[in-house]
Amino acid sequence: MSARIIRGWRDLAPDLKGAAVAVGAFDGVHRGHQAVIADAARAADDLGAPLGVVSFEPHPRRFFQPDAAPFGLMTPDQMAAALGDLGVQRLYLLPFDAEMAGMSDREFAQRVLADGLGIHHAAVGFDFTFGKGRTGSPQALGAYGAEMGFTVSTTQRIDDPDGLKLSSSAVREALKAGDMARAAAILGRPFAIAGEVVHGDKRGRTLGTPTANVPLGGYMRPAFGVYATRSRLPDGRVIDGVASLGVRPMWRTLDPMLEVWLFDFDGDLYGQTLETQLIAWLRPEATFDGLEALKAQIAADAEAARAVLAISPASR
Repeated sequence: MSARIIRGWRDLAPDLKGAAVAVGAFDGVHRGHQAVIADAARAADDLGAPLGVVSFEPHPRRFFQPDAAPFGLMTPDQMAAALGDLGVQRLYLLPFDAEMAGMSDREFAQRVLADGLGIHHAAVGFDFTFGKGRTGSPQALGAYGAEMGFTVSTTQRIDDPDGLKLSSSAVREALKAGDMARAAAILGRPFAIAGEVVHGDKRGRTLGTPTANVPLGGYMRPAFGVYATRSRLPDGRVIDGVASLGVRPMWRTLDPMLEVWLFDFDGDLYGQTLETQLIAWLRPEATFDGLEALKAQIAADAEAARAVLAISPASR
């Protein structure tokens, strides 16, 4: 079950306060984030408190760099689902606006955490910073907590036995390189793009491979090309497929798009939300000498995707 999303910190009902929380951006909810959440979960158990996560909407980086290229790794709904799998009951999505950006570290601790959310405990990562100018540290938060009535734990850096850097930036680097296995190893699950299926130009139908088209929105752009995929339908079914992600060089679309061919599926998904895991990058985008050559390549891509997926265990 997904964590309940609570947007805001003002005037909360008493039954929405009093949680033990992990605090941070948590974009991706990767294995490093999961360690912080595990510390919050231990505190929640000790205190008999609900388990929550405090994050921000939009991501602070988006507020300070509004013209930056898309960099998101998940939607709020995906975050809530990933957190629910970890036992988190509440996701406090705090609006990161001019007021939030202007708060000192003390103001954030007092107004938001202590008064607004009424937390009993805050778990943060070793490199956590907060407040205007990022002046706050885990040590400062501990001091504020002792004064304001909540406890604080600091999660130390997690070293991966295979030498992976467990960070959101490392996930983005892997996705840009088309290294989906490395991205999944850091995240603890395959990277997935969720979005509403929109009408396209229907070329897939003329090729015998009807696709579900999903705009990339605020997601970072992984390596353009063809992927082996698994897609979760609104009814919960998970269907293997192959997808093209990019601008389609033969037609040069303006905005990158994810176009998924769902194997052995015949149904209308327009207007519904499709979540597609990118299991493996198969090849870069390319142009072809006519539709017959393109059809032949699509058939080869589908065969390659089926082979990869046959040996890739399914996950959530």
